[in-house]
Amino acid sequence: MRIAVISDLHGNLLALEAVLADIEDRMVDTVVNLGDLISGGLAPAATADRLMQLGQLTVRGNHERQLLQHRREQMSMSDRFAHDQLTEAHRAWFASLPLTAEITPGVLAFHGTPHDDVVYLLETVDPDGARPATHQEITARLGEYATWPLLLCGHTHLQRQVRLGTGTLIVNPGSAGWPAYDDDAPYPHVMESGSPHARYAIVDDTNGRWEADLLAVEYDWEAAARLADSNGRPDIAGQLRTGRAR
Repeated sequence: MRIAVISDLHGNLLALEAVLADIEDRMVDTVVNLGDLISGGLAPAATADRLMQLGQLTVRGNHERQLLQHRREQMSMSDRFAHDQLTEAHRAWFASLPLTAEITPGVLAFHGTPHDDVVYLLETVDPDGARPATHQEITARLGEYATWPLLLCGHTHLQRQVRLGTGTLIVNPGSAGWPAYDDDAPYPHVMESGSPHARYAIVDDTNGRWEADLLAVEYDWEAAARLADSNGRPDIAGQLRTGRAR
């Protein structure tokens, strides 16, 4: 089976269309979306409309949950911007999305970890910033899923693959729509891809075990950055142009 995996679009419709065009040439069996679909500073409603039209297998991210559960005054700037464009159809779709999805036997898709949409799986944040998680840390976060053949996660925006000693392959496709960000929880840290490309992954088991190709796609990130600027988010504009958080 050959699966295209995208995540963390954050309303970047230009990046989505570029990734979809790239996927068309790669003979995939299915596309899975790992959530954080529209929150950001770009085109929330248009991106939601396009994703609903596509009908891809999609799991919810923490931002979809926050848009449904939080009052507007509790929301981040990115969530408030998305909230103000949401329709009832968008909300109903978000509410229908599962936390996890078993794509095929032994293959699980989720946003953060299988149990929590805001926990990093492949990275650990400590007082010195973010670092790659140890295999022991990853296994503890996975719990009963630590021996599944293939696990697909997003959330950190960092494109990585890790194979555990059990043979389990864990793939984070990176962010298709937002290549860098900073955060202050649980400690201040940055997540940076280092370039403005839209990222995604292709996984397949042609050779008898799951393998991943981590891909980076060019698109008109300057147009995306100008849109963020026009929406009052120069911080996001800079991140879109450089792939750096600061």
